[in-house]
Amino acid sequence: MRKTLFTGLLMGLAMTASAQGGNTRMGGNDGNFQSLAERITNLEKKNDAFNVYFNYAASAQAAENDGDWSTRFANKQLRLEIKGNINDKVFYRLRHRMNKANNAKGEDNFAKATDIMMVGYNFSDKVTVMGGKMCQIWGGFEFDENPMYIYQYSDMVDNMDNFMAGAVLSVKPVPTQEIAVEVSDANNGTFSEEYGNNVVTPGPTLADVRAVTGSNHPLTYIVNWNGSFFNNMLQTRWSWGLQTQAHGKYSRMLVLGQQLNLPKFQWYIDYMGAFDGIDRLQIATNDLASFLPAGNAYFSDVHYNSLITKANWQFAPQWNLMVKGTYETASVSKIEQLKDYRKSYGYLASLEYYPVKQQDFRVFLAYVGHKYDFSDKCGLKDYNTNRIELGFMYRIKCY
Repeated sequence: MRKTLFTGLLMGLAMTASAQGGNTRMGGNDGNFQSLAERITNLEKKNDAFNVYFNYAASAQAAENDGDWSTRFANKQLRLEIKGNINDKVFYRLRHRMNKANNAKGEDNFAKATDIMMVGYNFSDKVTVMGGKMCQIWGGFEFDENPMYIYQYSDMVDNMDNFMAGAVLSVKPVPTQEIAVEVSDANNGTFSEEYGNNVVTPGPTLADVRAVTGSNHPLTYIVNWNGSFFNNMLQTRWSWGLQTQAHGKYSRMLVLGQQLNLPKFQWYIDYMGAFDGIDRLQIATNDLASFLPAGNAYFSDVHYNSLITKANWQFAPQWNLMVKGTYETASVSKIEQLKDYRKSYGYLASLEYYPVKQQDFRVFLAYVGHKYDFSDKCGLKDYNTNRIELGFMYRIKCY
């Protein structure tokens, strides 16, 4: 009776906390960690139909923005995840953020707080279909990494909105190669919810203002290739996609991710390029708001580039050293004054210690720096940001 009561209590606590694996499919490797329910009750888990996780990350931070320093305690991640394999054919996954708005959006009737609510079916070892709200299958290793382990995303990924309702078909012609195709909504909300009413964009000149209306078919189409070579030592995550944003306005994105995966050293390099008919990421629109007319105005023909590299080195038992760098550009392509107006440099490092075996728990000391350079023609002022963090990350397997 006591064991049953403890198990029920743990499950109840888990339902109010947070969790996640990676973003796509069923997530990354969850590791061979023992659940709290197993440790307390000493009962061996008999199947994989019901798994409950919560991820929690928090830190004490000292941050500097162009000369001014501030301090705070911050809760970085708080997400609930429930997932499982009902049998060899059917699987499901729910992931929900506990610190985001819960009002349903007009396009998919999901809240922004719900990252994932999907079910999948394995027709065979080679063919799988999935449906529901999922992370879009963009390539790249930063994009697919567990967000709890990201100290700072690149500018592009940090401004992307990727959890959409749709369907995915995955085909593995051989075990080491996967081709996946996805059709999903382009946005969670309707065009007016995402961009507002009476939307306009500048044409070839800032004075040439044009009205923009929402598309009747606001969908995203993505083709994705995930490859593994040399006994999984070299991995690839490539994708190409087209998103319908409005009538006559499309967003195209190319992502090329490749990773060296050794037993104690992992290193990836990602390239991401976005070509937006209307400024989907809204980096340029926010930076250059003074160039736009009043109201709901967005730049068109915006081009973003991002180059990301990250290395992890497990230099001693229970220790990891991480270093990361980013180089990114932004350009409003058809307006001469705003071409190549911004360059962004990110530089990060962290030292992580894993104090408890059989638990995905780490204590870290991290530094995050960013430098923004603007062209003389756009008139914006260069600036730097710095942040130092001391904190912990804990992916708790409750059941």
